[in-house]
Amino acid sequence: MKIEGILPIGSVVLLKEGSHRVMIMGYCQKMVGHDEKLYDYVACLYPEGFMSAEQNLLFNQDQIDIVYNVGYQTDGQFAFARKVEDTLQRLRSNED
Repeated sequence: MKIEGILPIGSVVLLKEGSHRVMIMGYCQKMVGHDEKLYDYVACLYPEGFMSAEQNLLFNQDQIDIVYNVGYQTDGQFAFARKVEDTLQRLRSNED
């Protein structure tokens, strides 16, 4: 699935080869102490919600298969999404 721009917090998606829906709850994350790779999103299981940090999922936009629900959108969210996209691009260019 081709998605234009970063999805808002609260969006519910299914990842490729996934079997459980997840809800986006943050952006621009790294798994500290592991590969230090930068991920687009952090999510929790849906409908369960946040249960513990160990159950959070880190993934990138290209891993999304289905978007079930797009989170709440406002002018503020659109402006913030542009900042997130710029930050991800800047940080990824520094990794190279």
